[in-house]
Amino acid sequence: MGKGEKVDNSKEKERKMFVGVVWNCAAELKLLVTALLLLFSVITVLQFLPSRYFSISSSDLRPCTTTTTHLLINSTTLNQTTISLNETKTNQTLLPDSLNQQNVLPANGIIKRGFFPLGSAAYNFVLMSAYRGGLNSFAINGLASKPLHVFGKPTYECKWVPRDASRQPISTIGLKMLPDWGFGRVYTVVVINCTFPTSVVGGGDGELYLSASTNGGGDADSNATDTFVALTETQKEFVDFESKFTNKTPKYDYLYCGSSLYGNLSPQRVREWLAYHVRFFGEKSHFMIHDAGGIHEEVLEVLKPWMDKGYVTLQDIRDQERFDGYYHNQFLVVNDCLHRYKFMAKWMFFFDVDEFIFVPKKSTIKSVLDSLSEFTQFTIEQMPMSNRLCLSEDLRKSYRKWGFEKLVYKDVKRGIRRDRKYAVQPRNVFSAGVHMSENTVGKTTHKTEGKIMYYHYHGTIADRREPCRQHVNSTTISLDGIPYVADTRMRDVAGLIKRFELKMIGPILQRTRQ
Repeated sequence: MGKGEKVDNSKEKERKMFVGVVWNCAAELKLLVTALLLLFSVITVLQFLPSRYFSISSSDLRPCTTTTTHLLINSTTLNQTTISLNETKTNQTLLPDSLNQQNVLPANGIIKRGFFPLGSAAYNFVLMSAYRGGLNSFAINGLASKPLHVFGKPTYECKWVPRDASRQPISTIGLKMLPDWGFGRVYTVVVINCTFPTSVVGGGDGELYLSASTNGGGDADSNATDTFVALTETQKEFVDFESKFTNKTPKYDYLYCGSSLYGNLSPQRVREWLAYHVRFFGEKSHFMIHDAGGIHEEVLEVLKPWMDKGYVTLQDIRDQERFDGYYHNQFLVVNDCLHRYKFMAKWMFFFDVDEFIFVPKKSTIKSVLDSLSEFTQFTIEQMPMSNRLCLSEDLRKSYRKWGFEKLVYKDVKRGIRRDRKYAVQPRNVFSAGVHMSENTVGKTTHKTEGKIMYYHYHGTIADRREPCRQHVNSTTISLDGIPYVADTRMRDVAGLIKRFELKMIGPILQRTRQ
Protein backbone atom coordinates (compact mmCIF):
# COMPACT_ATOMS: atom_id res chain seq x y z
CA MET A 1 0.00 0.00 0.00
CA GLY A 2 1.37 3.46 -0.97
CA LYS A 3 1.70 6.59 1.12
CA GLY A 4 -1.18 8.27 -0.77
CA GLU A 5 -3.56 5.47 0.15
CA LYS A 6 -2.64 5.79 3.83
CA VAL A 7 -3.45 9.49 3.78
CA ASP A 8 -6.82 8.93 2.04
CA ASN A 9 -7.81 6.25 4.53
CA SER A 10 -6.82 8.49 7.43
CA LYS A 11 -8.97 11.34 6.11
CA GLU A 12 -11.88 8.97 5.54
CA LYS A 13 -11.65 7.74 9.13
CA GLU A 14 -11.67 11.34 10.44
CA ARG A 15 -14.82 12.18 8.42
CA LYS A 16 -16.61 9.09 9.71
CA MET A 17 -15.59 9.88 13.29
CA PHE A 18 -16.90 13.46 13.00
CA VAL A 19 -20.26 12.34 11.57
CA GLY A 20 -20.55 9.67 14.25
CA VAL A 21 -19.87 12.09 17.07
CA VAL A 22 -22.38 14.63 15.74
CA TRP A 23 -25.11 12.02 15.13
CA ASN A 24 -24.69 10.48 18.59
CA CYS A 25 -25.07 13.81 20.41
CA ALA A 26 -27.90 14.41 22.83
CA ALA A 27 -31.49 14.64 21.58
CA GLU A 28 -31.52 18.33 22.45
CA LEU A 29 -28.79 19.01 19.86
CA LYS A 30 -30.79 17.22 17.13
CA LEU A 31 -33.83 19.27 18.06
CA LEU A 32 -31.79 22.44 17.87
CA VAL A 33 -30.46 21.70 14.37
CA THR A 34 -33.94 20.72 13.08
CA ALA A 35 -35.57 23.84 14.50
CA LEU A 36 -32.91 26.12 13.05
CA LEU A 37 -33.26 24.57 9.57
CA LEU A 38 -37.03 24.96 9.68
CA LEU A 39 -36.88 28.54 10.91
CA PHE A 40 -34.35 29.71 8.32
CA SER A 41 -36.36 27.95 5.55
CA VAL A 42 -39.48 29.92 6.51
CA ILE A 43 -37.52 33.20 6.55
CA THR A 44 -36.12 32.45 3.07
CA VAL A 45 -39.57 31.73 1.61
CA LEU A 46 -41.07 34.89 3.12
CA GLN A 47 -38.56 37.06 1.31
CA PHE A 48 -40.06 36.00 -2.09
CA LEU A 49 -43.73 36.46 -1.17
CA PRO A 50 -45.53 39.78 -1.93
CA SER A 51 -45.61 42.10 1.06
CA ARG A 52 -49.39 42.64 0.68
CA TYR A 53 -50.05 39.13 1.97
CA PHE A 54 -48.12 39.68 5.19
CA SER A 55 -47.58 42.64 7.53
CA ILE A 56 -44.48 41.01 9.04
CA SER A 57 -40.96 41.31 7.65
CA SER A 58 -37.95 39.07 7.95
CA SER A 59 -36.28 41.65 10.15
CA ASP A 60 -39.12 41.26 12.61
CA LEU A 61 -38.27 37.59 12.92
CA ARG A 62 -34.61 38.12 13.79
CA PRO A 63 -35.30 38.68 17.54
CA CYS A 64 -37.36 35.52 17.52
CA THR A 65 -34.48 33.70 15.92
CA THR A 66 -32.08 34.88 18.58
CA THR A 67 -34.48 34.08 21.41
CA THR A 68 -35.21 30.63 20.06
CA THR A 69 -31.55 29.90 19.68
CA HIS A 70 -30.80 30.90 23.28
CA LEU A 71 -33.71 28.89 24.62
CA LEU A 72 -32.58 25.80 22.78
CA ILE A 73 -28.99 26.20 23.87
CA ASN A 74 -30.09 26.71 27.47
CA SER A 75 -32.25 23.61 27.39
CA THR A 76 -29.35 21.65 25.97
CA THR A 77 -26.94 22.70 28.70
CA LEU A 78 -29.39 22.57 31.60
CA ASN A 79 -28.67 18.97 32.50
CA GLN A 80 -24.92 19.51 32.21
CA THR A 81 -25.09 22.57 34.50
CA THR A 82 -27.11 20.66 37.08
CA ILE A 83 -24.55 17.86 37.08
CA SER A 84 -21.70 20.37 37.43
CA LEU A 85 -23.34 22.05 40.43
CA ASN A 86 -23.92 18.70 42.09
CA GLU A 87 -20.32 17.66 41.53
CA THR A 88 -18.83 20.89 42.99
CA LYS A 89 -21.37 20.94 45.84
CA THR A 90 -21.87 24.70 45.46
CA ASN A 91 -23.85 26.17 48.35
CA GLN A 92 -26.86 28.05 47.01
CA THR A 93 -28.74 30.47 49.26
CA LEU A 94 -32.33 31.18 48.29
CA LEU A 95 -33.32 34.83 48.52
CA PRO A 96 -36.40 35.64 50.60
CA ASP A 97 -39.64 36.56 48.83
CA SER A 98 -39.31 40.13 50.11
CA LEU A 99 -36.15 40.54 48.04
CA ASN A 100 -37.38 38.69 44.92
CA GLN A 101 -40.54 40.81 44.84
CA GLN A 102 -39.05 44.07 46.07
CA ASN A 103 -40.07 46.06 42.96
CA VAL A 104 -43.73 45.08 43.06
CA LEU A 105 -45.93 48.13 43.62
CA PRO A 106 -48.26 47.44 46.57
CA ALA A 107 -51.72 48.89 47.06
CA ASN A 108 -50.57 51.93 49.04
CA GLY A 109 -48.20 53.02 46.27
CA ILE A 110 -45.02 52.57 48.33
CA ILE A 111 -42.33 50.29 46.93
CA LYS A 112 -41.00 47.99 49.63
CA ARG A 113 -37.29 47.24 49.11
CA GLY A 114 -35.60 44.21 50.67
CA PHE A 115 -32.09 43.67 52.03
CA PHE A 116 -30.58 40.24 52.46
CA PRO A 117 -27.17 39.92 54.23
CA LEU A 118 -24.70 37.27 53.08
CA GLY A 119 -21.46 36.27 54.76
CA SER A 120 -19.86 38.21 57.60
CA ALA A 121 -17.98 41.52 57.69
CA ALA A 122 -15.87 40.43 60.67
CA TYR A 123 -16.03 37.73 63.30
CA ASN A 124 -17.77 38.43 66.58
CA PHE A 125 -14.76 37.14 68.54
CA VAL A 126 -11.40 35.58 67.62
CA LEU A 127 -9.91 33.72 70.58
CA MET A 128 -6.13 33.63 71.03
CA SER A 129 -5.70 32.50 74.64
CA ALA A 130 -7.07 32.38 78.16
CA TYR A 131 -5.20 32.14 81.47
CA ARG A 132 -5.90 32.10 85.17
CA GLY A 133 -5.39 35.46 86.82
CA GLY A 134 -6.02 34.32 90.40
CA LEU A 135 -7.99 31.86 92.48
CA ASN A 136 -11.26 33.38 91.30
CA SER A 137 -10.29 35.22 88.08
CA PHE A 138 -9.32 34.57 84.48
CA ALA A 139 -8.14 36.65 81.52
CA ILE A 140 -9.32 35.97 77.95
CA ASN A 141 -7.38 37.52 75.04
CA GLY A 142 -8.85 37.91 71.58
CA LEU A 143 -9.95 40.08 68.69
CA ALA A 144 -13.36 41.48 67.88
CA SER A 145 -14.87 43.53 65.09
CA LYS A 146 -13.90 47.15 65.67
CA PRO A 147 -17.14 48.59 64.16
CA LEU A 148 -19.02 46.32 66.56
CA HIS A 149 -17.39 48.13 69.50
CA VAL A 150 -17.62 51.59 67.91
CA PHE A 151 -21.29 51.48 66.98
CA GLY A 152 -22.66 48.81 69.29
CA LYS A 153 -22.45 47.74 72.91
CA PRO A 154 -21.28 44.12 72.92
CA THR A 155 -21.31 42.31 76.24
CA TYR A 156 -19.55 39.26 77.62
CA GLU A 157 -20.58 36.68 80.19
CA CYS A 158 -18.23 34.15 81.78
CA LYS A 159 -19.27 30.79 83.17
CA TRP A 160 -17.19 28.21 85.02
CA VAL A 161 -18.53 24.67 84.62
CA PRO A 162 -16.92 22.05 86.94
CA ARG A 163 -16.56 18.53 85.66
CA ASP A 164 -17.83 17.35 89.02
CA ALA A 165 -21.59 17.13 88.46
CA SER A 166 -22.23 17.65 92.19
CA ARG A 167 -20.86 21.20 91.98
CA GLN A 168 -22.92 23.98 90.44
CA PRO A 169 -21.63 26.18 87.60
CA ILE A 170 -21.04 29.85 88.46
CA SER A 171 -21.41 32.86 86.20
CA THR A 172 -20.25 36.46 86.14
CA ILE A 173 -20.25 39.45 83.83
CA GLY A 174 -16.98 39.82 81.92
CA LEU A 175 -15.18 43.16 82.14
CA LYS A 176 -13.84 44.11 78.71
CA MET A 177 -10.70 46.17 78.14
CA LEU A 178 -9.67 47.64 74.77
CA PRO A 179 -5.91 48.20 75.06
CA ASP A 180 -5.43 49.31 71.43
CA TRP A 181 -8.47 51.59 71.33
CA GLY A 182 -7.97 54.11 68.55
CA PHE A 183 -5.42 51.95 66.74
CA GLY A 184 -7.45 48.93 65.66
CA ARG A 185 -8.30 48.30 62.02
CA VAL A 186 -10.95 45.75 60.97
CA TYR A 187 -10.33 44.10 64.35
CA THR A 188 -9.61 45.56 67.76
CA VAL A 189 -8.01 43.75 70.70
CA VAL A 190 -10.31 42.75 73.54
CA VAL A 191 -9.07 41.53 76.93
CA ILE A 192 -11.86 40.17 79.12
CA ASN A 193 -11.46 39.85 82.85
CA CYS A 194 -13.66 37.17 84.43
CA THR A 195 -13.74 37.65 88.20
CA PHE A 196 -16.15 35.29 89.96
CA PRO A 197 -17.73 36.06 93.35
CA THR A 198 -16.18 32.93 94.86
CA SER A 199 -12.95 31.04 94.40
CA VAL A 200 -12.84 28.64 91.46
CA VAL A 201 -10.87 25.91 93.23
CA GLY A 202 -11.78 22.54 94.73
CA GLY A 203 -11.51 19.72 92.24
CA GLY A 204 -9.77 21.93 89.70
CA ASP A 205 -11.14 20.15 86.64
CA GLY A 206 -13.50 22.36 84.70
CA GLU A 207 -14.12 24.58 81.69
CA LEU A 208 -14.39 28.33 81.29
CA TYR A 209 -17.11 29.39 78.85
CA LEU A 210 -17.45 32.83 77.29
CA SER A 211 -20.70 34.10 75.81
CA ALA A 212 -20.06 37.02 73.44
CA SER A 213 -23.21 38.98 72.55
CA THR A 214 -23.35 41.64 69.82
CA ASN A 215 -26.32 43.53 71.39
CA GLY A 216 -27.36 45.11 68.13
CA GLY A 217 -23.89 46.08 67.00
CA GLY A 218 -23.86 46.13 63.19
CA ASP A 219 -27.47 44.92 62.89
CA ALA A 220 -29.93 46.72 65.13
CA ASP A 221 -32.50 43.93 64.78
CA SER A 222 -30.10 41.19 65.77
CA ASN A 223 -28.57 40.12 69.07
CA ALA A 224 -26.33 37.22 68.14
CA THR A 225 -24.55 35.37 70.92
CA ASP A 226 -21.60 33.04 70.42
CA THR A 227 -20.77 30.73 73.34
CA PHE A 228 -17.55 28.76 73.35
CA VAL A 229 -15.01 27.11 75.64
CA ALA A 230 -12.19 29.59 76.29
CA LEU A 231 -10.17 27.43 78.70
CA THR A 232 -10.09 23.81 79.87
CA GLU A 233 -8.24 23.22 83.15
CA THR A 234 -7.15 19.97 84.74
CA GLN A 235 -6.37 19.40 88.39
CA LYS A 236 -2.64 19.23 87.59
CA GLU A 237 -2.76 22.55 85.73
CA PHE A 238 -4.50 24.19 88.67
CA VAL A 239 -1.84 22.88 91.06
CA ASP A 240 0.91 24.21 88.78
CA PHE A 241 -0.76 27.62 88.68
CA GLU A 242 -1.24 27.70 92.43
CA SER A 243 2.49 27.07 92.99
CA LYS A 244 3.40 30.02 90.74
CA PHE A 245 0.69 32.21 92.23
CA THR A 246 1.85 31.72 95.81
CA ASN A 247 5.59 31.81 95.04
CA LYS A 248 7.11 35.08 96.25
CA THR A 249 10.28 34.50 94.20
CA PRO A 250 9.27 34.13 90.53
CA LYS A 251 11.33 32.18 88.03
CA TYR A 252 12.54 35.27 86.16
CA ASP A 253 13.68 38.64 87.41
CA TYR A 254 13.15 40.22 84.00
CA LEU A 255 11.03 39.04 81.12
CA TYR A 256 10.86 40.65 77.69
CA CYS A 257 7.54 40.64 75.80
CA GLY A 258 8.32 41.40 72.17
CA SER A 259 5.92 42.78 69.60
CA SER A 260 5.22 41.04 66.28
CA LEU A 261 8.34 40.68 64.09
CA TYR A 262 7.77 40.87 60.35
CA GLY A 263 9.60 41.82 57.14
CA ASN A 264 13.11 41.06 55.92
CA LEU A 265 14.91 41.60 59.24
CA SER A 266 18.67 42.01 59.48
CA PRO A 267 20.25 38.96 61.18
CA GLN A 268 23.21 41.06 62.35
CA ARG A 269 21.02 43.65 64.08
CA VAL A 270 19.05 40.87 65.83
CA ARG A 271 22.33 39.25 66.86
CA GLU A 272 23.57 42.49 68.45
CA TRP A 273 20.29 43.13 70.24
CA LEU A 274 20.18 39.67 71.82
CA ALA A 275 23.80 39.58 72.95
CA TYR A 276 23.48 43.05 74.47
CA HIS A 277 20.28 42.36 76.42
CA VAL A 278 21.16 38.88 77.66
CA ARG A 279 24.24 40.45 79.25
CA PHE A 280 22.29 43.52 80.40
CA PHE A 281 19.45 41.63 82.17
CA GLY A 282 21.51 38.68 83.37
CA GLU A 283 20.98 35.00 84.04
CA LYS A 284 17.43 35.25 85.41
CA SER A 285 16.01 36.82 82.26
CA HIS A 286 13.95 35.49 79.37
CA PHE A 287 12.90 36.82 75.95
CA MET A 288 9.59 36.08 74.23
CA ILE A 289 9.95 36.54 70.46
CA HIS A 290 6.82 36.53 68.28
CA ASP A 291 7.26 35.58 64.63
CA ALA A 292 4.75 37.32 62.35
CA GLY A 293 6.82 36.49 59.25
CA GLY A 294 10.12 38.15 60.12
CA ILE A 295 12.01 35.14 61.47
CA HIS A 296 13.43 33.91 58.20
CA GLU A 297 16.15 31.24 58.09
CA GLU A 298 19.08 33.60 58.70
CA VAL A 299 17.42 35.23 61.71
CA LEU A 300 16.53 31.81 63.12
CA GLU A 301 20.23 30.89 63.00
CA VAL A 302 20.91 33.89 65.25
CA LEU A 303 18.16 32.97 67.72
CA LYS A 304 18.94 29.26 67.92
CA PRO A 305 22.04 29.40 70.17
CA TRP A 306 20.17 31.52 72.71
CA MET A 307 17.12 29.26 72.48
CA ASP A 308 19.35 26.28 73.24
CA LYS A 309 20.70 28.18 76.26
CA GLY A 310 17.16 28.73 77.57
CA TYR A 311 17.08 32.50 77.16
CA VAL A 312 14.68 32.73 74.19
CA THR A 313 11.25 31.31 73.42
CA LEU A 314 10.07 31.69 69.82
CA GLN A 315 6.37 31.61 68.99
CA ASP A 316 4.98 31.36 65.47
CA ILE A 317 2.01 33.75 65.27
CA ARG A 318 1.81 34.01 61.48
CA ASP A 319 -1.76 32.75 61.49
CA GLN A 320 -2.88 36.09 62.95
CA GLU A 321 -2.34 37.66 59.49
CA ARG A 322 -5.81 36.37 58.61
CA PHE A 323 -7.27 39.05 60.88
CA ASP A 324 -6.54 42.65 59.98
CA GLY A 325 -5.36 44.28 63.22
CA TYR A 326 -2.94 47.07 64.04
CA TYR A 327 0.71 46.33 63.17
CA HIS A 328 0.30 42.58 62.80
CA ASN A 329 -1.79 42.46 65.98
CA GLN A 330 1.07 43.49 68.24
CA PHE A 331 -1.33 44.57 71.01
CA LEU A 332 -2.81 41.07 71.02
CA VAL A 333 0.52 39.24 71.35
CA VAL A 334 1.87 41.45 74.13
CA ASN A 335 -1.32 40.84 76.11
CA ASP A 336 -0.96 37.12 75.59
CA CYS A 337 2.63 37.41 76.85
CA LEU A 338 1.56 39.44 79.89
CA HIS A 339 -1.02 36.91 81.06
CA ARG A 340 1.02 33.86 80.10
CA TYR A 341 3.97 34.93 82.30
CA LYS A 342 2.15 37.12 84.80
CA PHE A 343 3.24 35.11 87.83
CA MET A 344 6.62 33.99 86.47
CA ALA A 345 8.43 37.35 86.32
CA LYS A 346 9.17 40.11 88.80
CA TRP A 347 9.47 42.78 86.10
CA MET A 348 8.20 42.69 82.53
CA PHE A 349 9.56 44.95 79.76
CA PHE A 350 7.85 46.10 76.57
CA PHE A 351 10.03 47.56 73.81
CA ASP A 352 11.23 46.71 70.29
CA VAL A 353 14.25 44.99 68.73
CA ASP A 354 15.67 48.27 67.38
CA GLU A 355 15.74 49.68 70.93
CA PHE A 356 18.46 49.13 73.57
CA ILE A 357 17.81 49.65 77.30
CA PHE A 358 20.61 51.56 79.06
CA VAL A 359 21.43 52.65 82.61
CA PRO A 360 24.27 55.09 83.43
CA LYS A 361 27.61 54.05 84.88
CA LYS A 362 27.68 53.15 88.57
CA SER A 363 24.13 51.84 88.16
CA THR A 364 22.78 48.40 87.32
CA ILE A 365 19.36 47.35 86.13
CA LYS A 366 18.79 45.83 89.57
CA SER A 367 19.69 48.99 91.49
CA VAL A 368 17.47 51.11 89.24
CA LEU A 369 14.45 48.81 89.55
CA ASP A 370 14.91 48.49 93.30
CA SER A 371 14.59 52.28 93.49
CA LEU A 372 11.33 52.03 91.51
CA SER A 373 9.83 49.09 93.38
CA GLU A 374 7.00 51.18 94.86
CA PHE A 375 5.58 51.66 91.35
CA THR A 376 3.58 49.14 89.38
CA GLN A 377 4.65 50.79 86.13
CA PHE A 378 7.31 53.20 84.92
CA THR A 379 8.04 54.59 81.47
CA ILE A 380 11.45 54.85 79.84
CA GLU A 381 12.92 57.91 78.14
CA GLN A 382 13.88 57.64 74.44
CA MET A 383 17.30 58.49 72.99
CA PRO A 384 16.62 58.78 69.22
CA MET A 385 19.73 57.94 67.20
CA SER A 386 20.54 58.70 63.58
CA ASN A 387 20.38 55.61 61.38
CA ARG A 388 22.88 56.97 58.84
CA LEU A 389 25.51 59.18 60.52
CA CYS A 390 28.83 57.61 61.56
CA LEU A 391 32.26 58.81 62.63
CA SER A 392 34.88 59.55 59.98
CA GLU A 393 37.37 57.31 61.78
CA ASP A 394 35.12 54.34 60.91
CA LEU A 395 35.07 55.13 57.18
CA ARG A 396 37.08 52.12 56.00
CA LYS A 397 36.21 49.72 58.78
CA SER A 398 32.54 50.42 59.55
CA TYR A 399 31.47 47.08 58.03
CA ARG A 400 33.37 45.31 60.85
CA LYS A 401 31.65 47.25 63.64
CA TRP A 402 28.26 46.53 65.17
CA GLY A 403 25.34 48.85 64.53
CA PHE A 404 25.11 50.42 67.99
CA GLU A 405 28.90 50.76 67.96
CA LYS A 406 29.07 52.99 64.87
CA LEU A 407 25.73 54.86 64.97
CA VAL A 408 26.67 57.43 67.62
CA TYR A 409 24.78 60.61 66.68
CA LYS A 410 21.78 61.45 68.86
CA ASP A 411 18.85 63.63 67.80
CA VAL A 412 18.61 66.52 70.32
CA LYS A 413 15.81 68.53 68.75
CA ARG A 414 13.69 70.14 71.46
CA GLY A 415 9.94 70.62 71.74
CA ILE A 416 9.05 67.15 70.45
CA ARG A 417 6.94 64.67 72.34
CA ARG A 418 8.74 61.37 71.88
CA ASP A 419 7.36 57.90 72.43
CA ARG A 420 8.32 56.12 75.62
CA LYS A 421 8.47 52.41 76.39
CA TYR A 422 7.73 50.86 79.76
CA ALA A 423 8.12 48.12 82.33
CA VAL A 424 5.62 46.74 84.88
CA GLN A 425 5.33 44.47 87.86
CA PRO A 426 2.91 42.15 86.04
CA ARG A 427 0.97 40.84 89.03
CA ASN A 428 -0.77 44.19 89.26
CA VAL A 429 -1.50 44.64 85.55
CA PHE A 430 -4.70 43.60 83.75
CA SER A 431 -3.82 44.53 80.16
CA ALA A 432 -0.75 45.60 78.20
CA GLY A 433 -0.24 48.36 75.67
CA VAL A 434 2.72 49.15 73.44
CA HIS A 435 3.82 52.40 75.12
CA MET A 436 2.16 51.89 78.52
CA SER A 437 -0.70 50.11 80.26
CA GLU A 438 -3.91 51.86 81.21
CA ASN A 439 -5.23 49.01 83.36
CA THR A 440 -3.08 48.65 86.45
CA VAL A 441 -3.37 48.57 90.22
CA GLY A 442 -0.82 50.83 91.87
CA LYS A 443 1.18 53.87 90.91
CA THR A 444 2.80 54.82 87.60
CA THR A 445 5.76 57.18 87.24
CA HIS A 446 7.22 58.93 84.21
CA LYS A 447 10.02 60.63 86.15
CA THR A 448 12.84 58.29 85.19
CA GLU A 449 15.07 60.71 83.25
CA GLY A 450 18.70 60.05 84.02
CA LYS A 451 17.91 56.70 85.67
CA ILE A 452 17.00 54.50 82.74
CA MET A 453 16.63 55.17 79.01
CA TYR A 454 16.55 53.40 75.67
CA TYR A 455 18.57 54.09 72.54
CA HIS A 456 16.35 53.91 69.48
CA TYR A 457 17.96 53.02 66.11
CA HIS A 458 14.84 53.50 64.04
CA GLY A 459 14.79 51.83 60.62
CA THR A 460 17.93 49.74 61.12
CA ILE A 461 16.34 46.41 62.00
CA ALA A 462 14.60 46.08 58.62
CA ASP A 463 17.51 47.48 56.56
CA ARG A 464 19.98 44.83 55.44
CA ARG A 465 22.43 47.32 53.93
CA GLU A 466 25.36 48.98 55.66
CA PRO A 467 23.71 51.66 57.88
CA CYS A 468 26.53 54.23 57.62
CA ARG A 469 25.61 56.63 54.79
CA GLN A 470 27.51 59.71 55.86
CA HIS A 471 30.71 59.95 57.91
CA VAL A 472 31.20 62.98 60.13
CA ASN A 473 34.35 64.40 61.73
CA SER A 474 32.60 66.52 64.35
CA THR A 475 30.80 66.15 67.67
CA THR A 476 27.81 68.18 66.42
CA ILE A 477 26.03 68.37 63.09
CA SER A 478 22.70 69.53 61.68
CA LEU A 479 21.08 67.40 58.99
CA ASP A 480 17.72 68.15 57.35
CA GLY A 481 17.03 70.72 60.06
CA ILE A 482 17.66 68.24 62.90
CA PRO A 483 20.57 68.89 65.30
CA TYR A 484 22.69 65.90 66.33
CA VAL A 485 25.40 65.46 68.97
CA ALA A 486 27.80 62.55 69.39
CA ASP A 487 26.86 60.12 72.17
CA THR A 488 29.38 57.28 72.49
CA ARG A 489 28.07 55.55 75.61
CA MET A 490 26.75 52.57 73.66
CA ARG A 491 29.91 52.51 71.55
CA ASP A 492 31.99 52.25 74.70
CA VAL A 493 30.38 48.96 75.80
CA ALA A 494 30.52 47.24 72.38
CA GLY A 495 33.75 45.41 73.22
CA LEU A 496 32.24 43.96 76.38
CA ILE A 497 29.21 42.68 74.48
CA LYS A 498 31.31 40.97 71.83
CA ARG A 499 33.43 39.20 74.40
CA PHE A 500 30.31 38.18 76.33
CA GLU A 501 28.76 36.62 73.22
CA LEU A 502 31.95 34.71 72.46
CA LYS A 503 32.06 33.40 76.02
CA MET A 504 28.40 32.36 76.06
CA ILE A 505 27.88 30.71 72.65
CA GLY A 506 31.31 30.62 71.02
CA PRO A 507 32.15 31.80 67.49
CA ILE A 508 29.07 30.26 65.86
CA LEU A 509 27.66 33.69 64.82
CA GLN A 510 30.92 35.30 63.70
CA ARG A 511 29.97 35.11 60.01
CA THR A 512 26.49 36.62 60.45
CA ARG A 513 25.59 38.95 57.57
CA GLN A 514 23.67 42.20 57.51
